[in-house]
Amino acid sequence: MMIRVTVWNENVHERELPEIAKVYPEGIHGTMKRFLEKEPDMEVRTATLDQPGQGLSEALLADTDVLLWWSHARQEEITEENVRLVCRQVHAGMGLIALHSAHYSKVMRALLGTPMTLHWREHDSEKLWCVNPAHPIARGVEPCITIPDEEMYGEPFGIPEPDEVVFLGWYKGGEVFRSGVTFHRGYGKIFYFQPGHEEQPVYEMPQIQRIITNAVRWAAPGYRVKEYPDNVHAV
Repeated sequence: MMIRVTVWNENVHERELPEIAKVYPEGIHGTMKRFLEKEPDMEVRTATLDQPGQGLSEALLADTDVLLWWSHARQEEITEENVRLVCRQVHAGMGLIALHSAHYSKVMRALLGTPMTLHWREHDSEKLWCVNPAHPIARGVEPCITIPDEEMYGEPFGIPEPDEVVFLGWYKGGEVFRSGVTFHRGYGKIFYFQPGHEEQPVYEMPQIQRIITNAVRWAAPGYRVKEYPDNVHAV
């Protein structure tokens, strides 16, 4: 069965900053579409903030099995209606993969209900350790991936207790971070994955692409309803 994937990206840095456009000339969404659509079981499309309706609609989300979300500079511009639409579809079974700075998106804050704050600084090397090698998202992934230049995200990370921790990040500065964690909300699966600072071609790394590809398959709904059920009077 084909997995219908939508890659949603702000597409702000790539349009406004030449140095970022040089790293991702297709946009981050275009890079992800390129490697994901090589998979025979995936149909991939993209959507961006600058499109009508912020690239989101009820029809689009209802036709999406897994939504990938990258946001940073314009987090607060997402309308409350679009947050509601995404959350409703996750509760109904749509998978969500939140990437890098999307931890602080209005969607993630609404779904997880915590501040989602962390410590950060730019330019550090990261060793991404797989601490749950039996997890489907870790299939075919090396025990440790070295990312030469990444934005440091450090604990404490203001998330609820994850269902599973799949990856831990360790930085040259000594900080650690829960870099790959899973949650369930309603019938939907959520994977948060930290690597992906826009200034470096992290999403061109084959092992990072493998993790994201695995995550799409893991997050694809095994059960999906049109709308999460409301309170129903028992008879």
